[in-house]
Amino acid sequence: MLIGSEEHKRLFCETFIASHNRYEPQDMPWPQLDDVSLARLRAIPIWTMALDIEFSAGAMLQGFSTTESDPLVRDALAMQGFEEDRHGRILAEMIRRYGLTVQTKEPTKDPTRRAFVHFGYDECVDSFAGFGIFKLARDARILPESLTSLFARVLEEEARHIVFFVNWIAWDRARSGLTPPYMQIVPSLVSYVAAIVRRVQGGSAMAGSGNNDGSAAMGLFSDVMRDLTPAKFLRACLTENDRYMRSFDRRLLRPRVIPTLGMAVLVVMELIDAVRALLGRAQARA
Repeated sequence: MLIGSEEHKRLFCETFIASHNRYEPQDMPWPQLDDVSLARLRAIPIWTMALDIEFSAGAMLQGFSTTESDPLVRDALAMQGFEEDRHGRILAEMIRRYGLTVQTKEPTKDPTRRAFVHFGYDECVDSFAGFGIFKLARDARILPESLTSLFARVLEEEARHIVFFVNWIAWDRARSGLTPPYMQIVPSLVSYVAAIVRRVQGGSAMAGSGNNDGSAAMGLFSDVMRDLTPAKFLRACLTENDRYMRSFDRRLLRPRVIPTLGMAVLVVMELIDAVRALLGRAQARA
């Protein structure tokens, strides 16, 4: 199948639309939480940022979809906008039910192609990390399974979003004349680097503006995070990313840059660990 062709467009749009799941946040089976779980949930410092991202993305995508001339692509973009807005409403429902502290903001993203491209690459970075974080948190039972299970469908939708995005951006660039894959490599790499920089800056800003007692917050998670290492985190990200990506039609493109970078970093980490182990054994025998 030729990337950028009519066949490609129909496949990635129709696959996305057909896999839409209907539900509303207020109808989800929200559980009662014990005091420890509530404290842990309230100590996680991302809720304001997450709420802002999802609501802004929903409004941006729904606006941007109206500028698309192709009706099938327009419908798919509008559906992602609805799902992003619903993610925001899921967070808002959780915040309301469990008394989380957030600072609400007005949507800040303009409904433009540029905004969607930036958001799409940001989401590829965020989803790769989110897949690993969610697996580690679920395995460690940081929060009750009755709560984390509600967010499994959100992660599945994020996987659908990034697969839709990388196919859309390839199709969109192809209709602008960048059909050969080698012509798309440079703009993709530049966009991924920019997304990583934005996420590093966003994380630094969030850490610098936090109002929670950091040591107290860490104490809530110390029993489940003592064995966490960067290598273990990367393995979880890669394993979960592979699991999510296997569910899609093999003809569709998948995000590859961030997983490939993660694999390269993991190989280096494991090589360093192996050298350290060899040196340690050599010193022990000396």
